Amino acid sequence: MATLFDNQAMERQGAGFAKRISTHLAAALVVFCLLQIFIVAKMGGSLVLHFGVIIAIGGFAIAARALEHRWQMLDHSGLSHAGLRLRFRRDLLQLWGTSLLGALLWVPVAIIFHALFG
Repeated sequence: MATLFDNQAMERQGAGFAKRISTHLAAALVVFCLLQIFIVAKMGGSLVLHFGVIIAIGGFAIAARALEHRWQMLDHSGLSHAGLRLRFRRDLLQLWGTSLLGALLWVPVAIIFHALFG
């Protein structure tokens, strides 16, 4: 868990923040996909809910690419290391929060779907 927010080993190797955020984005996308599939399958998801999962994953991937592009620009902006580290930690918190909590939004959606359509 300590390497999740500090990544001192990667800093020693000279990896920039853009490369580090790309690694976190890939892992967060995998976690987001697996959680969504697992939750929808456990809730007895229909084909419509699985189609919604595909759309949500696509939206997450587009947002992830925008965040990756932002960090490529920030990495070359000349900001201080401390300023970049603060932004990096904030973005990591938002990224993993969105990845984990976003998948849980399927629980109320599935409940409402089953209440309306049986």
